Amino acid sequence: MSLIGIVATVWLGVTGQLGLYIHPRYFAFSIIMAVVAAVVVIVSFALSPDEEHDHDHEAETRRKRFWGGASVVVIAASVVALLVLPPTTLTTTTLEQRDLNGSAAALTEEASAELTGGDASKFSVKDWASLMRQGAGAEFYAGKKAQLTGFVTPDTDDPQNVFYVARFVVSHCVVDAQPVGVPVYRPGWQDEFPLDSWVGVSGGLAANPSVASTEGIVIIPEVLAAVDQPQQPYVY
Repeated sequence: MSLIGIVATVWLGVTGQLGLYIHPRYFAFSIIMAVVAAVVVIVSFALSPDEEHDHDHEAETRRKRFWGGASVVVIAASVVALLVLPPTTLTTTTLEQRDLNGSAAALTEEASAELTGGDASKFSVKDWASLMRQGAGAEFYAGKKAQLTGFVTPDTDDPQNVFYVARFVVSHCVVDAQPVGVPVYRPGWQDEFPLDSWVGVSGGLAANPSVASTEGIVIIPEVLAAVDQPQQPYVY
């Protein structure tokens, strides 16, 4: 079991998919520790003491068959889960269990000033979500356009007309990943884009035409198209 986990970690690192589970700053550490763990496991195999003989041969045989069968099932399941099935990203299912944009307001005054004075065309989903959460004035959005890529998830207040272009922000690993999203006003979007599909959107920001949604500012898309999931779907 340990070796399966070690092989999976190294394989994800070599194939560039470790970022689907942990922050890039921990890549080198994880690979080094996986190699160290492999050495420890192999040495532990070599130093394992022989089992004591059980005089009740029938009971011993039954015990070995039980644990042998259980071990095969567990190991087979681990191989399938870690080495056969392709890695997947977090989706709306996870988002529904967490607070969308709950961490988006975690901007210092300095960081907020840097964004409001920066090039809006280069803002990420995280940047726009943070500014919207902190209540940037309507005058800030005038004449600005957003160009974003993310997965589609509905606005629960008005799912027919508004959806979010969303991403997950990873601080350490996917366990602590927090969703952020920017609302897009597009009546009938469900007919064009499936839930959790990835889209690229470009457009201006304006007051939300929806009377049901609680979002005050939305993107009014000029360009909205399906795109492939990026190699790195998370933001940091």
